[in-house]
Amino acid sequence: MISYEPLWRTMKERNVTTYTLIYKHNFSPYTITNLKRNKSITMNTLEKLCRILHCTADSVVEFLDENDSK
Repeated sequence: MISYEPLWRTMKERNVTTYTLIYKHNFSPYTITNLKRNKSITMNTLEKLCRILHCTADSVVEFLDENDSK
């Protein structure tokens, strides 16, 4: 299972909002919806998030065991 919980923490730490991603960095609202619903994203999107947030992939996404109760 995919979780973007690290993304939301990283964005909060860096004062980046979903509004900023959409209107300053041209993310589609559909992509933001996928992130909120823990759906898969492309590697290009992951790379773009990492560049914007000056972080690595583990600060954006984590993979959880199906039985993990996080």
